[in-house]
Amino acid sequence: MVAGGPLVQVGVIVLSVLGLWVGARLLVDAVVRLARRFGLSDLTIGLTIVAAGTSTPELAVSVDAALKGLGDIAVANVLGSNIYNLAFILGTVSLIRALPIAESLVRRDGLALLVSTLLGSIVLFDGTVTRLEGALLAGLFVAYTAYLLRSGQSAGGETPSASDEAVTRAVTDRVAFRGRDALLLVAGLALVLVSGDYMVLAASALARGAGISEWVIGGTIVAAGTSTPEFAVSLVAIRRGSLGVSVGNVVGSNIYNITGIVGIAAVVRPLAASGTVTTTLLWLGALSVVVVAALWTGRVLSRLEGALFAASEMVRWALGLAGILG
Repeated sequence: MVAGGPLVQVGVIVLSVLGLWVGARLLVDAVVRLARRFGLSDLTIGLTIVAAGTSTPELAVSVDAALKGLGDIAVANVLGSNIYNLAFILGTVSLIRALPIAESLVRRDGLALLVSTLLGSIVLFDGTVTRLEGALLAGLFVAYTAYLLRSGQSAGGETPSASDEAVTRAVTDRVAFRGRDALLLVAGLALVLVSGDYMVLAASALARGAGISEWVIGGTIVAAGTSTPEFAVSLVAIRRGSLGVSVGNVVGSNIYNITGIVGIAAVVRPLAASGTVTTTLLWLGALSVVVVAALWTGRVLSRLEGALFAASEMVRWALGLAGILG
């Protein structure tokens, strides 16, 4: 339990978000460098390792919440993060610059996003996830990642573009010493785990004190906080001119969230959520279909579409915090 009033709890959440972002950044930097030693292309690293690395906060928070028996926060964090990623992050990025999307990304990963969302929704529809169901979801994520890694190795001879190289370049490259990557990996992981633990405690206490359900807090404030790394990577990508990475990071993270993270959390401890799971799943499913359809038809995410997606997320937050939705 985090002692103190609402202001203290909000402060803890803000510091936890900062810790999650810094920890995830250190973790991603170290793992990207290690992956390059195995000859993986930057595109494959972005779709797999970077996407999984930026989702480390969601993993830490959901597993920690599952261990504490807070199923609402564990599940709502994943579903809320996926909605936030598609609506707010992609919407905001496309407001900065319209996003033309590669056909391969739309056809392969767009389809994977829809399939993973459908399978996750089927498992979560009754509000519970057993260990067996969790193992199946996690296994699907492992299979999908293995496919991407095989594809990346077969295309390993391709030369990455200057923009892709700039996006995946580690912010810690300026610091070099023996054992750097191992130390940064351990430090980043530790910071993410500690920050995630404090965020769960503070969010739970804040929800009870404010009379707001843990489901709403987990699906809004906690979800946005754990999605900070995805937001940062997408903004860096758009600034560097690597437009596809902005979308690939979000799509890859969403696939990992609803399969890998839900699966791992359920294997650790079966999940039971009492919130309005069905309503949130319908919202996520409809949003996923609309986003993929928008990309599929025009292969571009326009500023108008981005504004509508971002506005839909603000409406969801308003309805949730007002007690109308969830």
